[in-house]
Amino acid sequence: MKRRDFVRLGVSAGVAAGAVAGVAQVAAATSHGAAGSSILDAGVQEQQAQMAAGKLSSKSLVQQYLARIAAIDKAGPRINAVIELNPDALAIAGERDRERKAGKLRGPLHGIPVLIKDNIATFDAMSTTAGSLALAGVRASKDAFVARKLREAGAIIIGKTNLSEWANMRSTHSVSGWSGRGGQTRNPYALDRNTSGSSAGSGAAMAAGLATLAIGTETDGSIVSPSSTCGIVGIKPTLGLVSRSGIIPIAHSQDTAGPMTRSVADAALLLGAIAGVDDDDAATNDGQGKAADYAAALRTDGLRGKRIGVARNFFGSSPAIDALIEKELAVLTSQGATLVDVQVPNVDKYGDSELEVLLAEFRPDLEAWLANYAPHAPVKTMLDVIAFNEKNAGRELQHFGQEHLVAAQKKPGLDDKAYRDALANNHRYSREEGIDKILKDEKLDALVAPTGGTAWLTDYINGDHYGGSFSSPAAVAGYPHVTVPAGYVQGLPVGISFVGTAWTEAALIGMAYAYEQASRRRRAPGFPATVNVKA
Repeated sequence: MKRRDFVRLGVSAGVAAGAVAGVAQVAAATSHGAAGSSILDAGVQEQQAQMAAGKLSSKSLVQQYLARIAAIDKAGPRINAVIELNPDALAIAGERDRERKAGKLRGPLHGIPVLIKDNIATFDAMSTTAGSLALAGVRASKDAFVARKLREAGAIIIGKTNLSEWANMRSTHSVSGWSGRGGQTRNPYALDRNTSGSSAGSGAAMAAGLATLAIGTETDGSIVSPSSTCGIVGIKPTLGLVSRSGIIPIAHSQDTAGPMTRSVADAALLLGAIAGVDDDDAATNDGQGKAADYAAALRTDGLRGKRIGVARNFFGSSPAIDALIEKELAVLTSQGATLVDVQVPNVDKYGDSELEVLLAEFRPDLEAWLANYAPHAPVKTMLDVIAFNEKNAGRELQHFGQEHLVAAQKKPGLDDKAYRDALANNHRYSREEGIDKILKDEKLDALVAPTGGTAWLTDYINGDHYGGSFSSPAAVAGYPHVTVPAGYVQGLPVGISFVGTAWTEAALIGMAYAYEQASRRRRAPGFPATVNVKA
């Protein structure tokens, strides 16, 4: 079981006017189809260097990204990654510029534009909806911890990204990247193909260069899968490293937020900014003192001396992907790693129990979020959401149903023995008799495998049809998972994954960075209508 956990564009007159200034510049960068090579495709460090030298302002950078969103996301190839823009983005950018001029930098993300997934609460002019029309126009009563940390770090939240509605925990027959509020997000590497989910908009936005950074969320696969299919870097952190308070949930035993970026360096800086202990999320107590200086982990010798298990039971779904990853394994050895073929044990023992846990936690977790972050919303309960969808079936249920919502509504609660047994089973077989066992038995620093399949054709008749996936072991265990672009099959991106035990983000980032710097596989998308091979 692979749970891809997981609008209209709202633009004020001021934001629209500010964006116009950069339209010609962006048009020049995109005239040949690809995102182009410009400051908009650069990383945090390069943008900061330009601002430090007085060659770029935060306000100008935001203006240019808004123009690119207008030119690429809502016109041209119409990626449809951004569900809503922040009408105060330019004003905030101006304030960050004034702080910079006064020598009051908040940190490495000062003045840097970021897009966040539309299940992350923001106490501002934007709505927080998880893509559902049931919450359209509902503004959260306070910031999520992640949003607050971004603001404190000086980052500028310029908008929110589309997602698979309710983080893809709505239907057994869903189409990833579609929401009733936002419509369908399209893959920049082939517009007729899917982005995977549920962090579809964050993945597509990063691929297309619509902001410097993005945040996604994951329950099982929703950061790493769209990162892989959109050719970017994704980090799914250890459960508890990043607070979930304020994020519309599926299940507290697996949910987390994490970075989605175009480089490992940017992901490391972003992870450092959002990690931290939060009194409103008890899971972060386990992370006390566990966060690291992830920027310091960015070492080109990060693979030297590492012993890495090649998880062979996550190969075999695609001969083309297997062949590509086999070549990339040679890059790991060339950088000093020792590779050992292994089988991750017991991966077949928590598929059904994972779904049992997610369904059991979904209703109480969602209703707690509604009470704490949107008490003024027209829906208060899971049953209210189900009823709203039935009443608005022409819009909400036009492509697929709400079987998971209905199933979650029927679950008895968190004191139920079936739930508690399923959760214990998940942890046993994914942790001590899963990832931890193989790491200990083979004396490994990490596991590596293909992240998953290539992007599939978006299909409202048959729904999603994933290829293989390496997401579940780390997702169910609550352990870290980093994916990095590894190359392309017929023009479609493929990622390579690094997975470790709890709190090993720094080591995994070091390995991922060393691989990325040695391989340099990522390239910007060209927005083709299709990559299908003609008969």
